[in-house]
This record gives sequence, structure tokens and C-alpha cells, in this order.
Amino acid sequence: MHEAAGAPGGLAGQSVEALSEGGALARALPQFRPREAQLDLTEAVADAFERREVLLAEAGTGTGKTYAYLVPALLSGMKTILSTGTRALQDQLYHRDLPRVRDALGVGLKSALLKGRANYLCRYRTEQAKGDPRIVPGAQTALFQRIVAWGGRTRMGDLAELEALPDDSPLLPLVTSTADNCLGTECPFWNDCFVVQARQRAQAADIVVVNHHLLLADLALKQEGFGEILPGAQAFVVDEAHQLPELAAQFFGEGIGARPLVELARDALAECKGVSGALAALQTPARDLEQAVRVLRAALEPLPPRATQARALADPDASDAFETLSSSLQALQLALAAWRDSAPGLDACHARAVEFSARLGRWRIERDFDNDAFDDELPADDDVRWYEATPRGFRLQRTPLDVSGPLRSHRERSHAAWVFTSATLAVDGGFDHVATRLGLDDPRTLLLQSPFDWKSQALCYLPPNLPQPAAREFTGAMLAAVRPVLEASNGRAFLLFASHRALREAAEALRDGPWPLFVQGEAPRHVLLQRFRESGNGVLLGAASFREGVDVVGAALTVVVIDKLPFAAPDDPVFEARLEAIRRSGGNPFFDEQLPQAVIALKQGAGRLIRSETDHGVLVLCDPRLTGKGYGRVFLDSLPPLPITRTLAEVESFLAATTTA
Repeated sequence: MHEAAGAPGGLAGQSVEALSEGGALARALPQFRPREAQLDLTEAVADAFERREVLLAEAGTGTGKTYAYLVPALLSGMKTILSTGTRALQDQLYHRDLPRVRDALGVGLKSALLKGRANYLCRYRTEQAKGDPRIVPGAQTALFQRIVAWGGRTRMGDLAELEALPDDSPLLPLVTSTADNCLGTECPFWNDCFVVQARQRAQAADIVVVNHHLLLADLALKQEGFGEILPGAQAFVVDEAHQLPELAAQFFGEGIGARPLVELARDALAECKGVSGALAALQTPARDLEQAVRVLRAALEPLPPRATQARALADPDASDAFETLSSSLQALQLALAAWRDSAPGLDACHARAVEFSARLGRWRIERDFDNDAFDDELPADDDVRWYEATPRGFRLQRTPLDVSGPLRSHRERSHAAWVFTSATLAVDGGFDHVATRLGLDDPRTLLLQSPFDWKSQALCYLPPNLPQPAAREFTGAMLAAVRPVLEASNGRAFLLFASHRALREAAEALRDGPWPLFVQGEAPRHVLLQRFRESGNGVLLGAASFREGVDVVGAALTVVVIDKLPFAAPDDPVFEARLEAIRRSGGNPFFDEQLPQAVIALKQGAGRLIRSETDHGVLVLCDPRLTGKGYGRVFLDSLPPLPITRTLAEVESFLAATTTA
């Protein structure tokens, strides 16, 4: 791989000038300050745009990578897709960052925000849900009425406009559509469909902001020849690109779950309105399907919550439950076949039953199915089939082990420029691991360190004399070593745990502490973070899913503690299958997969500490393997250049100095 290079000129020169001292951004935005790393990144992005090349760029926290890619995207005039990691980042990019840069540059390009269909109100399903017995009288009824009233006046139909609607509301499946239950052009509300209108706006826009889920759903649909959601583009910018391989594995596979099956049964009965005789014919098979779903969930209860298909089918009770589910699904499919011409909704339910029955059959067979769409890029048996039992249901999934082929194929067919960027892509200064997983062959690369002054702003503490992470007493010993740090910082800490068991143990041990405690799972994520920020001296406890998205600037977060090196769970069926595939091909599973993945995850957690030029803090890494194992140096060398100490007194002195500064 070679380094990004090229003297400013053309688009690159214009982009660098806009972000330089006295440039368009500095003139328009009072708080804007030029940054050398940002100028390097915008030059590389502009160069990739002009040459229609691939750029893989790590830009450390504080680089200002959003402006660095927005400026060339807007100045180029090219049709550009900007993809972010989450819907929250997508909204921030579209509603805050993009307008600021566009106004500063004085360009009049059209932009559009495009989300997946689950984010938009479905007029048809909302109409069908009126009077639905699943809407519990009281608060749910009142909220549903608010949704209906809002649906009559909204222009965009984006459910994010409804702040009172929780992300996990049971009303959401009733008022949104899925690719499976959408009636398409047969829908009586097709001409007023919010999803259709959003796609039309995207087709007409110069800059389209999406999230990775939508980007990948589009690629997966193209694999199967169903057309595209996103308009064709000349340039793609994939921010938070480290998330893409894992998400791609979901989208290039297929799944079936308890909720879609139950929704099929209930939708089939709801569609019987006005069709004489249909309810009598469909009631029994629909109820049998719901019962079969419940029986299968109960049969999975004694088994591991997440394991391979072989593990589930080896259990007699679970195997029988799968057979019953298959029979029930086929019975409903047969019953619907007789009524499919009576109403578009019943026809759509029949199509769903056919598809779900096929997915279930493919999941249960000993060898994976033949899918022509994947022949050239993803061998049919290069996957793992597994299940996951959730508190209220289950998921059956087929996941490909390698998505580099489909990703490479789509990228090459697009003939577009592609920029992949994130604060966490490189491992020990190299991009080989992520490039391989993304299907990038010899991309142009750029590694930019965070512009923060890590040597004065931060300190890394490696507590001495801790037991090995597998020891029973590890969490207790780790907390004993961390407590003096929390006392020195007066709380103001974020503790990140490798397991939920350790998280619970820590929460129990710290309940008697003098600091307000905020524990993942005890309140919605955004609520926890808001309370933590406002507390002034709180202690936030989280597990793996909190490694990203905790963005707390200022003194409220002064200490980040990571209990163990974040190696993926060895009992994860997909990860274990991936390691076995590497082993079969002659590779080294630890150095080729486990270590790089853990390094990137550690960098994500450590990145929560310093979020601005004025932040100060201590990173506490409690895993003794950092100094006791040879590979520990790879982790330390991949972190920002912060000083390391093993002395508690030095930590206390640092915190005392930063508190009084």
C-alpha cells in the first residue's frame, strides 16, 4: 500500500484553500481553526475524487474529518453519497454540518437525507392499525393518536420528528413497513408514500446522506437483482468505515425471526377486513403459526443463547419445534394461496409466507442453498448458520464469512471514487486487516494522528500486580486498583467492561461509592449519557456496545477505565467459523483476525477520553497481558502517543494538576 500524495491543484487546491487560514470556512464560522491534519485529509479526499480512486484514511479524534470530506464533496459538483455509522450521526451530518459548510462555501447544491423504510410512517399500515387490539388502551392509544395526527401534517414522514416515540415502541411495526410487507405499487397510498418521496428527492439531489444500514441494504438488493434504493453516484464517502465489514456480513446473508413471523400471522388476519369468508379460513393457520413461534422460543430456552444451527438441530425438542414451525408456515401459505387474488394485502402476505418458508428451509438444510446472485462473489457454502434467542423471541441467521468479494464487485461496477475513513482503522500503523475485509486491493492510504497534545493532555495508567483476566478474582482486584483513581478524579469516569457479568459485578461493588452511578441497561442510552454529563462527578458503566458513541467533552469525563483487552467472545458462532476458515486456508487466526479486531476495539474505547483541545484525562488499562505478552506492544503502539505509568502516585498528581489548572 502507498501513502496519499500529490501537490495541491484543481479540486485539491480549492479544498485546501477553503479550509486554510483566511479561507471560506474561517471567514464564515467564528469558532473554526485550520488544522494541518485536516488539510492533509481534504487534499487526499479531493485527489481521490478527481482520480476516481479508493482512499483508506484514519483520522484521529480532533482532525475534523467531516469538514475535510464535505468541502471537496461540495466543491466537486459530483453526485456524492455520504454514509455514516448511525442514524444519529446521519441527522447531525445533514442538519448541522452540511448546511454550515454549504453556506460557508456559497454553493447551491441540492442535498437529501435518505433513511431506511423503517424510519418513515407507512400510511397504509397506520390506517390498518386503527382499532388493532395490539394497541394497549391508555398510553399506547394516546401515542398512536398522536402519530395519526402528526401523519396528517408531516411533509417528510420521518419518525425522528416525533420525539415522544421511543426507539423500541411496540407501535413502530404497526405504523412502518418492511421490504417483506410493503405492497409496492399495489398500495392505495403509493402516490403519497413517504419512502417513495424520499427516494425521489435522493434521485434529484447532488449530495445524499445515508447510513451504513441503508447503503448495505442497497448493495444486497443489487446482488439479488431487485434494483437499487440509492441513486447512482460518482463518489462515495464511508465515514466510521470500521463498522462496515460486520454490518455487510448481516446484509449479504439472510435471516428470519420471531417478530416477522408473528407479524405475518397477525397481518394476514388484519387483511381479512372486507373479504367475506377469509377470516374463517385463515384464523386457525395464523394462530397455529403464532403458537409454533412460542413453542420454538421455549424449546431454545435450555440451549446457549447464541450458537450454531447444528447445536440447535441436535436438541430433540428444538428439532421438533423447528419441524412444527415449518409445517405451520406452510399451512398458512397454502391457506393464503386460495385468497391471494381477493386483496393486494392478502397477496402480499402469501408472498411473505412463501419467502419465509424458503428462508427457514434453507437455514435448516445441511448444506447451504444455491443462489445464482452470489455464485461469482460468495461461494454458497462459505457461510455459517446460527441462531440467537432473545428475551422476547429468536433470530435464525445465515452469515457469510467473507464479504470482501461482494463489496469489491459493487465498488468496481460503480466506477466511482470511494473514500473510507474513521478514527480507528489502522493496526500498529498498517491498514492490511481492514483493507482485506473491505475487499480493497492496494488502496491509497493515509494515517493522520490526532492533533491533540496527548503528552500533556493525557496519561495511560497500567495498574501493577493484577491477576490474569481469566482469574475468578480479576474483577474484584481490578476495581480495588481503580477505586483510588476514582477518588483522585472525584468520579467523572467511564468504566468499560468486556462482559455484562463483570459490568453487573462492578455496579454492585460501586453502589456504596460517593459518586452517582449510571449503569448501561438501567435507562436508555441517551438518557444515561445526559444524566452523566449533568451530574458533574458521575461514574458511567458500560459494556462493548458503549465503546462508540460516548462523546462527553469537558471535565465530566476525566478517566476511562478498560478492564480487559476486547478480544471477541470465542463462543460467537460467526467469529469461530471465521477463525476456522482462516486456519483451513493456512493463515494464523490469532494474528490475522483476533488481534487486529481487538486492537481496533481498544482504540474505540480509548478514544472516549480526549474529545477536545482542552480535555485532560487518564486512560486506565487493567489487562496485565499488555506487559506480560509479546502482542501487548501491538496494542500500546496502536494507541495515541500518550505517556505510560505504572505508579498510582503519578496518576494522582496528574489528576490533581489538571483539576486545579
